[in-house]
Amino acid sequence: MNLKLRNLFVALLCAGSSALGAESSGPSPTNAVPLDALVAETLEKNPELKFYEAEIATTKAGRKQAGLWSNPELSSSVGRKTARDRTSGLNGEGVAWSVSVVQPFEWPGRIGLRKAIANRDLELAQLGLERFRKALASRVRDLGYSYFAAKEHAAVAREVADRFKALREVLVQRDPAGISPLLETRVIEATELTMQRKASDADVATQGALLELNQLRGAAPDAQFAVAPARLTFGPAESLQRLLTLARTNNFELRVRAVELAQQGFRLELAKNERFPSISVGPTYTEETALDRERTIGVGISLPLPLWNRNSGNVATAKARQMQAEVSLTVTQREVERKVVEATMTYESKVRQIGNWRSDAIEHFREAAELADRHYRLGAVPVSTYVELQREYLEAVESLLDTQKEALRAAQDIELLTGARLPVRTTQGSNQQP
Repeated sequence: MNLKLRNLFVALLCAGSSALGAESSGPSPTNAVPLDALVAETLEKNPELKFYEAEIATTKAGRKQAGLWSNPELSSSVGRKTARDRTSGLNGEGVAWSVSVVQPFEWPGRIGLRKAIANRDLELAQLGLERFRKALASRVRDLGYSYFAAKEHAAVAREVADRFKALREVLVQRDPAGISPLLETRVIEATELTMQRKASDADVATQGALLELNQLRGAAPDAQFAVAPARLTFGPAESLQRLLTLARTNNFELRVRAVELAQQGFRLELAKNERFPSISVGPTYTEETALDRERTIGVGISLPLPLWNRNSGNVATAKARQMQAEVSLTVTQREVERKVVEATMTYESKVRQIGNWRSDAIEHFREAAELADRHYRLGAVPVSTYVELQREYLEAVESLLDTQKEALRAAQDIELLTGARLPVRTTQGSNQQP
């Protein structure tokens, strides 16, 4: 009998062709937030976004600084001068002082290379912000549905546990005649404890998702809200070759590695450029007063002689860093391609599984569990059949919710990896859902 009932549940699970919706049977809470609205609210209020915005402001300031000339350098000296005229025998003393202002000039092309490196820093900061926003939206959507699914799972677990509790309270009032009624009562009691544990675990998962959601949206940890019922419609993903092509151009990790490689190329060119010295040019003025007043006005030029330091160490380091950036880009591309294939296969598998469901599968499970409860009380159904039906009801609901959650997660992985449009549509609506 148990085997037949299990086969019945499997048949009900795979009989139809409609996806399970996501809505509670009771009325929606007044503070229920639609899933898309929850994502939009978090993207607006998440406190960590300010970190990435500040990083962009920092890199913009660095880019401005990279294009500035070095400040002029002022130098002066003062001293006492003693002069003696050998012809006349006259002696004289006076002050000797000098002042010069020189402007350092970088070797041609050096400022342009520094600006190019700073521009890549700005591009990396902007990519970081864009990547964080995408990842945040994906995480909130996943947490929002997990929060809803955990609440639904807890509700069904409590429903089944309450059913066992009510039945146990009836059985303990009877005077069991024989070993079989006593053992049946113990089976009911043990199963009740198991269902209570499942409900408790689901409540913990609900609170965990709620706490993280509140953290991400910048709300108080104990802020209470509910995710509004929504129907998830899973569309077909694009072809694998198309997704791989999109990943090569849109994936954030690959774009970051490409920018880092370009930046390292500029760093190498800068290291080569820095082998040549900077030149400082500016006017000088000298005045001496001893026997006579002497004034000198001229132009001074200074530059270091690159005899001992040809910057060879920095050039070798920059070449090695460039090679590392090339290898990192290649490795990242292979890893991204693997993840795209894996996420696509997972999504297609879950969507095929969802496609085998019937729209009223949950209602069938609930009706079977209630029917078993009534007939067990009448003595028409053995305890093994009764317990099996209640467990299968709970496990079926958990399986349906988990499969949808896994399909949603795989779809979001595809979106993050490739930049393709999320093949999942969320609509508000009523469904046959526990």
